[in-house]
Amino acid sequence: MAVLYRKAMDTLYLACVFIAGTALVLISAVIPWAVFTRYVLNSASSWPERTAVLLTIVLTFIGTAGCYRAQLHMNVSFFAAMVPPRYRRWVDLLVELLVGAMAAFMVIYGIRLVDATWLNSIDEFPDLSVGVTYLPIPIGGAALLLFVIERIAIGPPPDDYIEPAAPGHETSL
Repeated sequence: MAVLYRKAMDTLYLACVFIAGTALVLISAVIPWAVFTRYVLNSASSWPERTAVLLTIVLTFIGTAGCYRAQLHMNVSFFAAMVPPRYRRWVDLLVELLVGAMAAFMVIYGIRLVDATWLNSIDEFPDLSVGVTYLPIPIGGAALLLFVIERIAIGPPPDDYIEPAAPGHETSL
């Protein structure tokens, strides 16, 4: 069961990284277009700025879940490092539970936000529901919650999965 869950989390992680990476590439393409139309063509487009904001929402919430799993997220380990080693396991569990509570908050209230704004539209994109633009919040929260469950139940993913060794540079323990 643990192997199956780990494989599912590997797939979810790769999906998060792909989605966040795609959003970052698209942001990098949209912003120069906005600058070009404003300063070169002297006729600013209205859609690039709003598109960049929407893509930033995707990048932030989906990318955060992926970064959390890869242990690339920003964390404050200073205080946890000050705890005596015999209590560190409990502090680590408390931290995971707090992250899980935040993820559950994102899922519950993100769904409420999506529901409350579903019938609203965006001026620049009248056919796009505001609720759709907020979907990355509960989706990212759900991914984060699944990654927290993975860490608590079977431990963090192995380091070699996140950063595989280059061919010819394998290490053995």
